[in-house]
Amino acid sequence: MTTQDTRPRLMRPAGDSEVAPVELFFDLVYVFAIVQVSHTLLYHLTPVGALETAVLFAAVWWLWNYSAWAMNYLDPGRTSVRLLNAGLMLAALGMALALPAAFGGGGLLFALCFATAQIGRPLFLVVTMRGHVLARNYRLLLVWSTAASVLFVAGAFLPPVARLVVWALAVAVDIAGPRAEYRVPGLGRTPMTDWPVDLEHLAERNRLVFIIALGESILIMGFTLTDLEVVTPYAVLITLLGFVGLVALWWSYFALAGHGSRAGAGDASVRAARAAFAYAHGLMVAGAVVFAVAIELHLTHPENGPALVLTSVGGPLLYIAGNTLYLRGRTGTVGRSRYVAAAVLVVAATAALAAGHALPAIAIGLVVLAVVVALAVVTELAERRA
Repeated sequence: MTTQDTRPRLMRPAGDSEVAPVELFFDLVYVFAIVQVSHTLLYHLTPVGALETAVLFAAVWWLWNYSAWAMNYLDPGRTSVRLLNAGLMLAALGMALALPAAFGGGGLLFALCFATAQIGRPLFLVVTMRGHVLARNYRLLLVWSTAASVLFVAGAFLPPVARLVVWALAVAVDIAGPRAEYRVPGLGRTPMTDWPVDLEHLAERNRLVFIIALGESILIMGFTLTDLEVVTPYAVLITLLGFVGLVALWWSYFALAGHGSRAGAGDASVRAARAAFAYAHGLMVAGAVVFAVAIELHLTHPENGPALVLTSVGGPLLYIAGNTLYLRGRTGTVGRSRYVAAAVLVVAATAALAAGHALPAIAIGLVVLAVVVALAVVTELAERRA
């Protein structure tokens, strides 16, 4: 049963939904972390490299996600809360630094930083939220986070293939925790109704992190262009097309999840928030990361091949998958436009892979651009009608 619901001293003031400066400061680390994730994928464009990058991104995402939810409850004006955020920032920075070599010599640093954040945060809330239902909730979450952290640290001592398996299991534990209501034999579970949530604060944090992910693409385009010995007309064209694609993703996202949108004002339950933010936004941010990798490949390796095709199509597909999950969570329905867009991308990818080098690389880029622009237009028009 729930504990006595008293108001702890460090609880965020009622009605305060503003994203505080300390939260924005924390998110700055993720600019670097997302750049590291995209570069790791870019330099390991193999099936195994893609799996490794997916596991690393999931670990980085869940550290951010759990931190965002924690700040949904904590008063950002308190000194101890600011120190907690500073510690979490340092751990995230350590993970980002170790990320490119995480399946080599940087594995232990990555794992220790992950464990420090994932264990330290719930422990802080267990202590500071005594007398509130959140103390019980975070006690159970601490058990799950400790299990995932132990797996990460143990995996750091294994060779790369075994490390990938163990770390994937650790990530699965983190992802499954909310779905299992953090059930622990002998200690009970935490139903989603026992998690108070400030939906607008959480929504704003997720909007901001998605902007960070899109901004990383801008950084990549800028750095790639400045590194080119000769900026060719083709490079300028790809940059312009990539920029249009990013604007379309931004437009589509904010028509869907922005202030005053139909989905933004939809189901306000904690269960819907879990699907819309913990899971859906992870997919959308991952899509933006892969989209950035595709832009760099178009600039630096402009020939049609599996890596270029799969990243060009994979980014929007991940983004659309996140859209679908978000809409189901907040509104219970998904427009056919998402399914049509996904089908077009799959068909285009199949044709491009079959054509191989006979097809100009820009062809798949133009198809992807047409899809994301059309999706933005359809989403905007649907919201206006609603």
